[in-house]
Amino acid sequence: MEAAPALALIVAGLGAAIDLRTRRIPNAVTLGGTVAAFVYVGSTSGLPGLGQSAAGWATGLGLFLPLYLLGGMGAGDVKLLGAIGAWLGPKAALYCALYSVIAGGLLALVVALRHHYLRQAFQNIWGLIGFWRISGIRRAPGLSLDDASGPRLAYGAAILTGTIATVFVR
Repeated sequence: MEAAPALALIVAGLGAAIDLRTRRIPNAVTLGGTVAAFVYVGSTSGLPGLGQSAAGWATGLGLFLPLYLLGGMGAGDVKLLGAIGAWLGPKAALYCALYSVIAGGLLALVVALRHHYLRQAFQNIWGLIGFWRISGIRRAPGLSLDDASGPRLAYGAAILTGTIATVFVR
């Protein structure tokens, strides 16, 4: 295995482990992982590699940023996908996001079942869709991370799963 994918897995693993324990992903992991990727890729692949790393970072941020702005995802999750994109490049960031969303959906089902929250989760989804139909797509009061009463996902685990799938399946 090449160094960049292995280091991306380490960053994703750190983010997931801390997220599972604290429900937060610290900037030391996300921003530190991004800076380390830029330094490593820039020093091993020159300016073209640094451009790919920056494009991967921007792709990762851009894919999950709307979810953060709507209150459905934490900033650490967005920055973690950006860091993974910085290590793997823009195309891999797309795959990682796709696999992470699939893993996140499965994780959400498991957490909702475990906490006897599945019915409420589906009611919240329908309420959110109805709110968006009437008010446009924006944060829905009572249905964002800031003010929701349901269980929180450690989405770093989904991002780790997406990173593993991207590195080993793609």
